[in-house]
Amino acid sequence: MHTMAVLALDQVIPFDLSAPIDTFSGARLPDGRDAYRVRVCAPQEEVSAVSLAGSADAVSFTVRAPYGLEGLAGADTIILPGVADPAVPLPPGVREALREAAASGTRIASVCVGAFILAATGLLDGLRATTHWLAAPHLADMYPDVEVDANVLYVDNGQFLTSAGSAAALDMCLHMIRKDYGSAVAADAARLAVMPLEREGGQAQFIVHAQPPAPAGGALESLLRWLEENAEHDLTLDDIAAHAGTSARTLNRRFREQTGTTPLQWLHRARVRRAQYLLENTTHPVERIAAQAGFGSPTAFRDRFKRVVGTSPQAYRRAFRGVAVD
Repeated sequence: MHTMAVLALDQVIPFDLSAPIDTFSGARLPDGRDAYRVRVCAPQEEVSAVSLAGSADAVSFTVRAPYGLEGLAGADTIILPGVADPAVPLPPGVREALREAAASGTRIASVCVGAFILAATGLLDGLRATTHWLAAPHLADMYPDVEVDANVLYVDNGQFLTSAGSAAALDMCLHMIRKDYGSAVAADAARLAVMPLEREGGQAQFIVHAQPPAPAGGALESLLRWLEENAEHDLTLDDIAAHAGTSARTLNRRFREQTGTTPLQWLHRARVRRAQYLLENTTHPVERIAAQAGFGSPTAFRDRFKRVVGTSPQAYRRAFRGVAVD
């Protein structure tokens, strides 16, 4: 079983602490077994939990963790929730414990301004990272060796991951579950959290950007549904405009107004999303998936997939097809 250690420092943000605990504790394998063992650790017997919007003395409650820093040893993954004042120096022993865990190969992920904790260890130096958009300039100023990207929900560097605002922790956790156990287990965890497996907005490496949504009940809603259903066909802009009963020029204008993109760009992303699903859930060869997803050739498929997702179809399949479970 995969062991998760969640490290609560003083002034821990309550949502940052509870979101990964609930998400990983609720993940189940297909046979009903727990997917993760979750430990809550702290460097002292009791830590305060403070709202991100509150001052240092706006304590919501206190936390008594069952484990001290020794609980980090042997964990497969360590989660770092944010604290109310991310500029506060790390407590004694925390930096050393995290660097020792990293040296042993432990995966470490931060939630929201927990990126400051991870950056303070030096483990993010030379790497791309994200945090809450309000805190991103401060993170870049404090840690100039970290490449801060405030435009994504989370960043996966392999061993080290960072997520943006607190709610993005759910996106990152589901991404980690999918890497650990495959899309079926992650989809089940997403349903339990009442959370889409892939959310609109910036996504991490290997995750396709979700489609820009049209307003519910909007003029394009039925057209977008038709595009999803017919993505495997060889559709031109004129074909789409004809189905919509308008000119190509008018359709382009309406698309940009309501989705921020063009019909063909939207269609390309729909095809990539279908390809992702097929790569995760079938053993079909790439050539067959290219045809099923609506790409003209395997070469065109590979090129488009890599531009949108950031990796090749085969690498994506290796990352998200799932692993054998004991």
